[in-house]
Amino acid sequence: MKRIVLGISGGISFLIFLVLLFTTGYLGGNQVTQTMAGRWSDDGEASQVSCFFSVDSGITEDAIIEFEHTVDGALADASVLQESENPGARLWADAYSADGQVTLSTGKTNLTADAIGIGGDFFLFHPVKLLYGSYFSGNDLMQDYCVIDEDAAWQLFGSSDVAGMMVEIGGIPHIVVGVVERPSGRLAEAAGLDSTLVYVSYKTLSELGRDNGINHYEIVMPDPVTGFAVNFIREKLGNDEKETEVVENTSRYSLVSRLKLLTQFGTRSMNGKAIIYPYWENIARGYEDILTLLTLFEILFLIYPLGLGLVFFCIWWRHKGWTLKDIRLWLMDKAQRCVEKLREKRKNRKKTSQKAKTGMDGTEKKKSRSRKGEKKRGKKEKSRKKNGSPDGTGEEPAYAESLEESVYDEGPEGEEEPAYAESLEESAYDEGPEGEEETEYADDLEEPIYDEEPEEGDDTARKRFRFGKAGKRKRKNKAKQKNED
Repeated sequence: MKRIVLGISGGISFLIFLVLLFTTGYLGGNQVTQTMAGRWSDDGEASQVSCFFSVDSGITEDAIIEFEHTVDGALADASVLQESENPGARLWADAYSADGQVTLSTGKTNLTADAIGIGGDFFLFHPVKLLYGSYFSGNDLMQDYCVIDEDAAWQLFGSSDVAGMMVEIGGIPHIVVGVVERPSGRLAEAAGLDSTLVYVSYKTLSELGRDNGINHYEIVMPDPVTGFAVNFIREKLGNDEKETEVVENTSRYSLVSRLKLLTQFGTRSMNGKAIIYPYWENIARGYEDILTLLTLFEILFLIYPLGLGLVFFCIWWRHKGWTLKDIRLWLMDKAQRCVEKLREKRKNRKKTSQKAKTGMDGTEKKKSRSRKGEKKRGKKEKSRKKNGSPDGTGEEPAYAESLEESVYDEGPEGEEEPAYAESLEESAYDEGPEGEEETEYADDLEEPIYDEEPEEGDDTARKRFRFGKAGKRKRKNKAKQKNED
């Protein structure tokens, strides 16, 4: 009973482990800001890398552009070339952003909101839920676009469907190209999404708003060798470890990364860098902590059933009825049987090929043997008819199954049936043939009356011969030949 209870508890523990394993995989895969590499390349040969800068890092837009010029050269040195025939295809994509504030005005209402100045393909990396309109790119020729959240749309226009409407930022007209849904939830609010948020170009933020400087850059690019992309970014942009932090987003939720975070538990939050993380990175770091805690529970719930299994195995091993030698012999026997089966198959294939070559299958062989047997039996039948029966009547007597006990079922035609002794050691006619006087035969057949068969016509002598030893030997030879036929 105790073993049953332990087995059930171990099964429940293993089931909880599977649930936690599925949960961690689901939560990690649903972070769209961390899975750009999977969307960019289906073959898994791309890597997404983020780089975060402190306020005093001195990273400018010109420094980003200068870095972009070195990417193609680095990929060419690594023998990574563009193979697509599409002229618009790219090997890599990047984006950068800065935090700040801007004031939006519609002529009737003014709104000061937190702003993110974007450059490059920002919304490619951060596809926030779009309610109306579309996104814009920091690479667009015109930089007078903006995307606002649903809260800002209601405050400015009293509606959320305001795509295409005009607002002024610093006195310069801007087109509201889209309305998005601001991420909500406990983690999102703790990450900084607790107020109105708008997205403008980095040029608009730096020239018409309050800019805190570029604090984020990210890129997705081919990773021909594991670690190539992150090492390249760290070399070019992350030389000063006190002012920058490089994160490989592609593998940040992997099991190895989570186990590494377990070893850093308690010290990870002690960050001495003056880096202001954007809201999506704060959310990602929050999920890292959650997944690391779930990983710890996964380990605990896995250790328990594994420990029980090890104990049960040891108990079973101590009471087992076999040894390793038995296993070795059993395996050798199995191997030998397999070899024999292979040999048998080879023989069968060889026989089949021989049948195909000769053009005769099993049925034809049987027919051939049957025809040969019929011919042989026909020849023997003709021989019997030609030679006649031993008594000269032309009919062959019937013998008993055993030559020790032999009687006629019917006598020769025209004569009465003779009666023979049950044993050939003592044999005599009870009555002679019809029309003739009774003939007495020797009581002792150990001494043959005739050594050779009498000539035809002397019926009495032939009958005497039949019951002598010479006749007995002839009958035995005939019976033997008949059985062989």
